[in-house]
Amino acid sequence: MDNSLLQIMDLTSLKAVMVDMRTKIIPSRFEKAQQVEANTLQLSFRTVTSVVWVELSWDASSARLVEINSPPRSFGESTLAKQINHGLRQMALIELKQEGFERIIEFGFALRPNQKLQRFLILELMGRHSNFFMLNKERKTITLGRQIRNHQSRLRPISTGDPYIQPPQPRGVKPDKNESFLHWKERLCLVPIKLKDAFLQNFQGVSPSLLLQLASEEKELAKEIINLSVKEISEETWHLLYKRWLIWLDHIEKETYSIFFEGPTAYKVWNYNNDASSELKEVSLALGYYYRTKLELKRFKELSSGLNKKLLKIKESEETQMKKQKYLLENIPKNDLIKRQADKILCSQKPSKDQVKEAQDLYQKAKKMRRSESVLIERINHHTKKLNLINESELFLNEITSSQCENNSEKIKAISELKDELEKHLFRSQIKASSTNSIVQPSLILELISPSGLSIQIGRNHRQNELISLKESRKGDIWFHAQECPGSHVVMKASNGIYEENDLQMGADLAAFFSRAKLNKKVPIIMAQTNQLKKLKGAIPGTVKHKGGKILWGNPLNGEDHFKRATANAQNALSSAPS
Repeated sequence: MDNSLLQIMDLTSLKAVMVDMRTKIIPSRFEKAQQVEANTLQLSFRTVTSVVWVELSWDASSARLVEINSPPRSFGESTLAKQINHGLRQMALIELKQEGFERIIEFGFALRPNQKLQRFLILELMGRHSNFFMLNKERKTITLGRQIRNHQSRLRPISTGDPYIQPPQPRGVKPDKNESFLHWKERLCLVPIKLKDAFLQNFQGVSPSLLLQLASEEKELAKEIINLSVKEISEETWHLLYKRWLIWLDHIEKETYSIFFEGPTAYKVWNYNNDASSELKEVSLALGYYYRTKLELKRFKELSSGLNKKLLKIKESEETQMKKQKYLLENIPKNDLIKRQADKILCSQKPSKDQVKEAQDLYQKAKKMRRSESVLIERINHHTKKLNLINESELFLNEITSSQCENNSEKIKAISELKDELEKHLFRSQIKASSTNSIVQPSLILELISPSGLSIQIGRNHRQNELISLKESRKGDIWFHAQECPGSHVVMKASNGIYEENDLQMGADLAAFFSRAKLNKKVPIIMAQTNQLKKLKGAIPGTVKHKGGKILWGNPLNGEDHFKRATANAQNALSSAPS
């Protein structure tokens, strides 16, 4: 198993999380539910000492139950979150159970501890069949993650108002530590198939990740063993597998779990050293961090790759249109020549009716060509502006993806904000109705400190460029931008203090580094007062013209050094901050 891939939460890790969570949230009072994704809920519970956040997901590729740190407040409230907040208001969580080798978790709620249960939350972690339910005291469905229609399941169709029915029992027998080695081996060797298939077909609660952990501590060796036929496995390997099988069952029985991020899988919650006194080590919170970082990385890659492909596609289209208009413009004959031909005809002695008509046609053709020329020039200017916008957007995207001072969550927010802007101003023909109603949380503006202690702001998208240059700037602030080149707006908040020459140079260097010309040794930078800037009418956010100004030469390498030092300082401050 590739540790770079997301490890699916199996029965063993689920049991470890349940043991950990019971000690933290039983009993507790339900406080809030928020839905951050289509198939993911975050619930908060208040105990006597703290507030604990739990994340439940029935997404097919990452179904899970984990603890998370306090998440940011979500914008808007989904229908499912509203139903849960209403149904569980002021109720106490007094029961959290998972039975046997089923991956079904049940939260039980009552008005007060020691009273009858009134509400139930059911989370089923079964791959693509995963789902979520809220039930009333008669165990009828109040709401659910996704409806199960008749054509989806003849055995268990469930909709709102239907009684809750548990899914069919998993195939195979329940693992038993009292089963002898010979009987255990005979069961697995009954059919000559691969070892992993034999385990999955004969025993409940077994997952591909557990099989790798049972096989070996070395990933490649573990993969080799579980893919062998049961007839090819040596007796020594069988005894070793059985020994580890019993150790695993002992951990299940005694509920002794610890988490390790090493071995043949990305993580495991038990070890070969069968130590019943091993202390639980925040399994639920550690797994919450693992899944959050992995899913954020996946989301970041999907967003950045998708937006980059979209920009490249529309850029190719604009460049093709531009070439077409330029070709048409270059192939327009000179209308003056046609006009002179018409003049020559009419200046001849006694021109015939046919000659007069020919001259009139030539005049008409010259007039049409003049109009055509102006239209083509206008179209070329339009495509030029769109290409400038695309080039600047590509620059913003590259800066976000290559940034070292932000985590993936912040990068996702920044890319989502840029994407939302481009949907409105660039991808107009491709915009979907749903995307116009989506709310993108604003990302933070990048700020550095100059040698004199003044703040230097750097725009990383079109909206931020407009924000720092026009909307939030004050008289005295200084604006920097690469001359005739796509790039970020850089604004030094000179209105807050006195600046020196090296402050101005730092602003110019940063404007050079955050521009398309960052690979040049020196870049001409326009420096102007922000009150000399004016937004171009009808243009996209961040498109300005300046009056006056001065040219400085920016050094991109020095700008990169300024940025790296600021990044290192930010990372040091983050690592030294209390958790």
